[in-house]
Amino acid sequence: MSQSLKQYLVVTGTYWAFTITDGALRMLVVLYFYQLGYSALEIAMLFLLYEFFGVVTNLFGGWLGARLGLNKTMNLGVLLQIVALGMLAVNPSWLSIPYVMAAQALSGIAKDLNKMSAKSAIKFLLPSQEQKGALYKWVAILTGSKNALKGAGFFLGAALLSWIGFQASLLAMSAALMLVFILSVTLLQGDMGKTRYKPKFTQIFSKSRAINILSAARMCLFGARDVWFVVALPVYFEVALGWSHTKVGAFMALWIIGYGFVQGIAPNITGLKQGKIPDGRTALFWVAPLMLIPLLIAVPLTATDMLGMSINTEWLVVAGLLLFGALFAINSSVHSFLILDYAKEEGVSLDVGFYYMANAMGRLIGTILSGLVYQLAGLEACLLVSSLFLLVTVMISIGLPRHQRVIN
Repeated sequence: MSQSLKQYLVVTGTYWAFTITDGALRMLVVLYFYQLGYSALEIAMLFLLYEFFGVVTNLFGGWLGARLGLNKTMNLGVLLQIVALGMLAVNPSWLSIPYVMAAQALSGIAKDLNKMSAKSAIKFLLPSQEQKGALYKWVAILTGSKNALKGAGFFLGAALLSWIGFQASLLAMSAALMLVFILSVTLLQGDMGKTRYKPKFTQIFSKSRAINILSAARMCLFGARDVWFVVALPVYFEVALGWSHTKVGAFMALWIIGYGFVQGIAPNITGLKQGKIPDGRTALFWVAPLMLIPLLIAVPLTATDMLGMSINTEWLVVAGLLLFGALFAINSSVHSFLILDYAKEEGVSLDVGFYYMANAMGRLIGTILSGLVYQLAGLEACLLVSSLFLLVTVMISIGLPRHQRVIN
């Protein structure tokens, strides 16, 4: 086994462990605080600083990764997540909205440090321009497996809340992450991803037209997902459909696991076996049909509410969400390859950090709108906003470079 492969496995294992706790924590917070009587908008506000500091962290994190090494930024992310979990594992009387928002802010910093480091490491470990097919495959595997495990974390969070309660769940996850932190510090190389020069702080903003366009498309893409997925959907399942905590967590978990599986096989779906490498044309091709799915769910739901039509809304939402997840996964996988393809080999974390800053901005906007729009107008309105975001994504994606290469 080569040294690069060993390092890739350590990075992947650390990222996997972190991702499980991140998914579990999100589900714990959503369900626990809804159980305490918080409104959908108040729950969304709990994640406001989580998403906001994701934006900030990706800008600063890429710069830190280039100066200090990706091993340090990855391990710092794990350590901060342990602190965030500990902050929430206190007496429930301490859990005011500002306090929880502060803990979630720390968790957001931790998540994006860890994510930026792991994604950047792949480019570093597979740097050769002749390995673009392998790069696409390994990016898809890392991204897909991460989301599958995040889905497992959703289920774990809902199950732990039912079995041992909120505080005990957080303490158990903290202990597990501490073990991961010790192993990662011991095994990761100290110079991974560190540049030969000291990048200036002004270099955190990308000067590449392709990366700027891709980042804008990514922001709208993830805003379109989170505007109905983050808060509106779990609350809708519980309030409108009468699902239990465990059922909500199990379904969301299975959805993300399936989403991760599709991400992992996206290279085969988009034609890698035939030698096709994604370009801007690929990104545009896959986002166009995605735009229609939220509309196809929203229109029958609106007809049911306004005209009294007899439609099984449970099956409609579930089937629509499954189709949305499959197409969204392919879009996400294509984007995840394109950013590493566009990024410079020297200081890759700077470009990746800027891109995931836009990703975090999309999540931030989507999270706020998910609680606000759902509280004001319901799930149907969230779906309409999602389609609007995707329309903008289509328009932006037209500007992505089209120079599809074929592997001989």
